[in-house]
Amino acid sequence: MRIITSTIIILLTLITSVFAQSGRNKRAIDSTNNPESRTLKYGYANAGSDLSVNKNGDTIIRTHSKPPGFSFGLTLSRIDFGLATMVDNGSFKLSPQNQFLRYRSWKTENVGFDVLQLGYRFNSAIRLYMSAGFDWTLIRLRDNITLAEHAPALSYTQDDIDFSKNRLSSTYLRVPLAFEYRTHDDSDGTPFRFVFGPEGGILLGASQKQVSSQNGTQKFSSNYNFQKFRYGPFVRVGYGLIGVYAKYYMNDMFADSPDQKGLKNLSLGIMLGF
Repeated sequence: MRIITSTIIILLTLITSVFAQSGRNKRAIDSTNNPESRTLKYGYANAGSDLSVNKNGDTIIRTHSKPPGFSFGLTLSRIDFGLATMVDNGSFKLSPQNQFLRYRSWKTENVGFDVLQLGYRFNSAIRLYMSAGFDWTLIRLRDNITLAEHAPALSYTQDDIDFSKNRLSSTYLRVPLAFEYRTHDDSDGTPFRFVFGPEGGILLGASQKQVSSQNGTQKFSSNYNFQKFRYGPFVRVGYGLIGVYAKYYMNDMFADSPDQKGLKNLSLGIMLGF
């Protein structure tokens, strides 16, 4: 988790500096020769413009789009900080056979970000893009259990040790296909964004970390029967650079585990960067 936290801090620093500079360049105020009138410019350069006059007699030029076309490159965006929840056959309450997976709701987290993006902008409001990034689910288990490594089905042993931390983690390469609708800039030069689409995930690894006074810190690596490929819909809504997101994976969290059939993953949280 320290590696993830350090990475997120670095990404936040970089993306904040980039967007701060972009924000300074986004709004410019030009004075005309007429001292009673000003021209206020909002939005992006090289775009179509709308003109209006406010009650102070200012001429406002709002630009709403970049030129249509493809874009490709590295990105530091859609940085997610949220909570992960298990949904057991439509219920937020775990069934008896899944009680060993009881978790601390406010310490079970979802973290992720995108690093690569390919997109096409159709017009001032609509964009379609596919991106790639990383996504972590960090489940803080309540019970003193150790999951079996490389078992044919998800299984565990009950320990006599009292763990101060018992965390089950999965790491996925996430690949969302996103449809984005962007409104016109408001008077502050800031748009609303609505993004939705499907997301696929490829399992990169999983681990269980335990901390106790008897054994100190221990970490075990296995796939723990997590799905090798997961898929489901997502939605993102935001204003400016800040937003909220929700993701629901439609296939089961664990594969080849009959007792965990119907156990799915829902994540909700806040995000930075579109």
